Amino acid sequence: MYALIYDERDPAQPMKKVISVHKSRQTAETALEKRKKELGRRVWECNTRIVWVDGRVKADEFLNPASFRTWRPGENIPWGNLYSDTD
Repeated sequence: MYALIYDERDPAQPMKKVISVHKSRQTAETALEKRKKELGRRVWECNTRIVWVDGRVKADEFLNPASFRTWRPGENIPWGNLYSDTD
């Protein structure tokens, strides 16, 4: 399942809070767009991202980094999103 998580990218805070849970990446992207509009910020300013979780999870639970991945196994990754744009 897909989840929106709150991620400040702070190594001192490895546990990530689940904002919402979704059955498809498309519904997760729709929820991310809605959150972006509600906050009046861009994606990277919202500290929110979409991840794939193998097990069951609920909103307001916390995940450790080992329990989620950016992409679902076997999912088609859009070209250009394989590697970071930074050096």
